[in-house]
Amino acid sequence: MATSAGFNHRNGVSQRSSLKVDRPLSVNSNPKSSSSSSSVKSKPLSSSGVRRSSTGSMGGSTAAAAKDDTGVPGRVRVAVRLRPRNQEELIADADFADCVELQSELKRLKLRKNNWDSDTFEFDEVLTEFASQKRVYEVVAKPVVESVLDGYNGTVMAYGQTGTGKTYTLGRLGEEDTAARGIMVRAMEDILADISLETDSVSVSYLQLYMETIQDLLDPANDNISIVEDPKTGDVSLPGATIIEIRDHMSFMELLRLGEAHRFAANTKLNTESSRSHAILMVNVKRHVKGRDSTLSNENGNNSHISKNLKAPLVRKGKLVVVDLAGSERIDKSGSEGHTLEEAKSINLSLSALGKCINALAENSAHVPVRDSKLTRLLRDSFGGTARTSLIITIGPSPRHRGETTSTIMFGQRAMKVENMLKLKEEFDYKSLSRRLDIQLDKLIAEHERQQKAFKDEIERITIEAQNQISETERNYADALEKERLKYQKDYMESIKKLEEQLMMNQRNYGSDKITNGQKDNSTDVTSNKENLSALEEVVELKKMLQKETLLRKNAEEEINNLKNQLSQWKRSECQALGNSEILKLRKMLEDETHRKEKLEEEIAMLQSQLMQISFEADETRKQLDLSEPGKILGGLDSLMEQVRQSQLKESGNEEKSSIAQLFEQVGLQKILSLLEAEDPDVRIHAVKVVANLAAEESNQEKIVQAGGLTSLLMLLKSTEDETIHRVAAGAIANLAMNETNQELIMAQGGISLLSMTAANAEDAQTLRMVAGAIANLCGNDKLQTKLRGEGGIKALLGMVRSGHPDVLAQVARGIANFAKCESRASTQGTKTGKSLLIEDGALPWIVQNANNEASAIRRHIELALCHLAQHEVNSKDMIIGGALWELVRISRDCPREDIRNLAQRTLSSSPTFIAELIRLRIDY
Repeated sequence: MATSAGFNHRNGVSQRSSLKVDRPLSVNSNPKSSSSSSSVKSKPLSSSGVRRSSTGSMGGSTAAAAKDDTGVPGRVRVAVRLRPRNQEELIADADFADCVELQSELKRLKLRKNNWDSDTFEFDEVLTEFASQKRVYEVVAKPVVESVLDGYNGTVMAYGQTGTGKTYTLGRLGEEDTAARGIMVRAMEDILADISLETDSVSVSYLQLYMETIQDLLDPANDNISIVEDPKTGDVSLPGATIIEIRDHMSFMELLRLGEAHRFAANTKLNTESSRSHAILMVNVKRHVKGRDSTLSNENGNNSHISKNLKAPLVRKGKLVVVDLAGSERIDKSGSEGHTLEEAKSINLSLSALGKCINALAENSAHVPVRDSKLTRLLRDSFGGTARTSLIITIGPSPRHRGETTSTIMFGQRAMKVENMLKLKEEFDYKSLSRRLDIQLDKLIAEHERQQKAFKDEIERITIEAQNQISETERNYADALEKERLKYQKDYMESIKKLEEQLMMNQRNYGSDKITNGQKDNSTDVTSNKENLSALEEVVELKKMLQKETLLRKNAEEEINNLKNQLSQWKRSECQALGNSEILKLRKMLEDETHRKEKLEEEIAMLQSQLMQISFEADETRKQLDLSEPGKILGGLDSLMEQVRQSQLKESGNEEKSSIAQLFEQVGLQKILSLLEAEDPDVRIHAVKVVANLAAEESNQEKIVQAGGLTSLLMLLKSTEDETIHRVAAGAIANLAMNETNQELIMAQGGISLLSMTAANAEDAQTLRMVAGAIANLCGNDKLQTKLRGEGGIKALLGMVRSGHPDVLAQVARGIANFAKCESRASTQGTKTGKSLLIEDGALPWIVQNANNEASAIRRHIELALCHLAQHEVNSKDMIIGGALWELVRISRDCPREDIRNLAQRTLSSSPTFIAELIRLRIDY
């Protein structure tokens, strides 16, 4: 089983492990940058500046954006990944260095036609066999995933021959070793880490295109899914596919395992578990833009709660499509027959249709044959459409498959010429706003009903209290009236009784005293009459009081009825007033929303006007800079750096070289070199990157040295402590050190001492690789051997071994091989005597230790160094003691390179010391 950093393809072939490489290989590369390069043979790509008209999709239709028809252009980015040699290729003695040579720092690939001719191609990224899965994801897929999270469509696709590692790169689950996780797993980890599960959503569909039939890997019964195209926007959708919403990473891993179990695979000569279908993973991300949601008021116990700002939430929808294409294969090599042969024909036909579409787009053809295959219909948005597309092509090292490797490389070169028009997918989520308004309306209705019920309860309470008070008043009044009536009735009866008693008394008195008191009787009658008259007056008075009380009672009843009527009217008027108030508030909200919309339109118009003004001012400034005097710095450091930054933002890849060359012509090398001494560290970093890119071209190296650029670069190593400046400056010096004249100038100006000091203080593997490369170039000069060793060059190389990084070790091995070769040449010519300086500086133990290193680049240089050291007889005893003789014997027998194997055999047979030792040990050579 392969280690975590190596390949572990589904064909079960064990592969060579490698260390992780998490940093970019180029001098000024960045995993998130959009720099790219095309083939050396191809024409420069068009400018990547913002275009005002949208580009058609693969089928010629225009994709509609959420707001307008403008977009941002984005060229298809292409990376190439080399698979390590498998066991079969090792046995067949297939040395991939004879077929493919990678120059990852220059993002170049050399494809050798034969021993004396080769073609050079440039890509956006060149990934060696040591590139880790994390490095591949960050370079190829992470920029696409970030674009999808920002609201754009994105596509990541793998293309290559069967058995070159496409499924390993994209679909590796990494259950046993997390470092081996593929692009699908890592992309979902980043998406779930960036979104909010409360407001955002992620859904997944997993399909396969098998024999021109789209099948659902999550539901095998759904085996004939149709493709639907929107006639207005040209968007492609699969309405019959199963869509699963993802809430955590574990559920996504279960879906991938389920889909992989249902995918068709077969055993061929090229791959024991070859994919027989194109796998397509679709991830739809829906995100709410923060700070743009509608604002709804909270309930704080008020009678009504109405939203002040009813603004629809802004939603960004991005779709990530990860396509694991089935491998292209030749029938005679794969050995397919029967049903497997039909599958291979279907795969090759769909890949051929895809290649035709990309050719048509690369050549700006008026017709793009997108309907020739369902694969091209599914990918119409990925090539020439609105998606950000990243393509990784996988190749093998075997020279037996040089034709397939060449075809794959040319496919990637043509794909780099395709430009997409990226469009932001934004829209207002009116459904969400409607749901929120429905909820708010339900709350308002519930609140209104609650208030209405409370109001009714209050009215009923007041009514009951009023009725109770009226009843109590009526009872009190009736009681008081009854008391008065009883009182007056009692008084009346007592008065009658008194009158009757008085009458009887008067009659008795009248009968007894009638005769004797005639005159007295008359006076008594008068008195009795007066008393009777007084009693009658009291009765009349009582009747009046009774009538008065009756009238007061009627008035009280009328007043109670009036109060009841007023209460009913007040209740009706209160309900009507409450409804009118709600309507007025809603009207006010509608007027505010209309006013806000008008204000927003005014602001948009103002911003568009400002944008046009800024564009006009930028054009005027550029014209003024073009007309400036040659001897005058263009507007100072700020103006010059602004040109550098603008050129870096506008150009990418081969266009970046074009922009640097244009800047070099317009500004002048002397002005660029003057920025190496600027106080602003960002200015120095940008300037040294420009110089490093210029130094990569041989035509510019002499100009840079004559203008003092070499001296300035060496001064940067001495004066600054910035790790980035050290790395880029060392890379530029390494490029200049490829010329023999420049090598002598570097040595004369103390370059070895400065490089050794930089190597001692650096911790970054990329910086050490640049420094080791510069020293390795200097080691190849015969005239500088003694001085280079005297100034610590050999010890600096050996000191950088502490990094352990394979790229650093490869440069150290190359430097030691160059030094040993020069010593061997000097010994043969008679100008060098004595023991090797490498042995004196203690390099032999490390050489022996790495003579059988797994990395072919390290092993090949170490084998050459051992052979060159062994050619000088004075080194023989030290090499025997250090164990180098055993390695020489192994090289003479097992080295896959015939030239090195023959050199080791000649060296052993020409050394008397070695022959004697081999005879003593009874070893055949």
